[in-house]
Amino acid sequence: MLELYGFSVSNYYNMVKLALLEKGLPFEEVPFYPNKTPEAWAVSPRGKVPVLKTEQGFINETSVILEYIEQTQPGKALLPSDPFERAQVLAMCREVELYIELPARACFAEAFFGMTVPDVIKEKSKDELRQGFASLGRHGKFAPYVAGDSLTIADLYFFYSVSPACQVGRKLFDIDLLEGMPAAKALMERLEQNLNVQRIAADREAEMPAFLAMIAAKK
Repeated sequence: MLELYGFSVSNYYNMVKLALLEKGLPFEEVPFYPNKTPEAWAVSPRGKVPVLKTEQGFINETSVILEYIEQTQPGKALLPSDPFERAQVLAMCREVELYIELPARACFAEAFFGMTVPDVIKEKSKDELRQGFASLGRHGKFAPYVAGDSLTIADLYFFYSVSPACQVGRKLFDIDLLEGMPAAKALMERLEQNLNVQRIAADREAEMPAFLAMIAAKK
């Protein structure tokens, strides 16, 4: 059986978890927190999450894990079979990660954990987020899903990366990063109604107090 290493507050962990649930695959969750120890490095080269344990060994990096699952496991397809369409989905995943998730993550400390982020970093993130969302609006189909009429890996990135980025936009910059993108807003609401998404959200909520306590202890 596949084993998913990580923790329920991690959005990247939850992307993989949602893929496994949507494909109807049996898997076991193994609590694992980012760490710089020999024990952690034996599981993940940089001690990061998520990690997927297979019969052959461990696989790290979310995008690689998702492609591995798609290539090796049965269940609902989360990538198109057509090479061009598949490339479009994977490109949108990378665009969301590089141009939305990463700029937003630079501000997570202030937006979510009561810390302070330098103004120069916030201004850079704000500009990059505006450009990233503009690119998403040009590339995404939202008909009704990001890449077309069916759920793909791009929707996993969209839900778990765009949502916290929008919170950063509201909390730090008082802007709606999805303004003028009604179809994207509708998709966010649609995904929130997904039963597997709701299950993951409940697990995240249950783990959040312990996670925040761990963060506070490191300040």
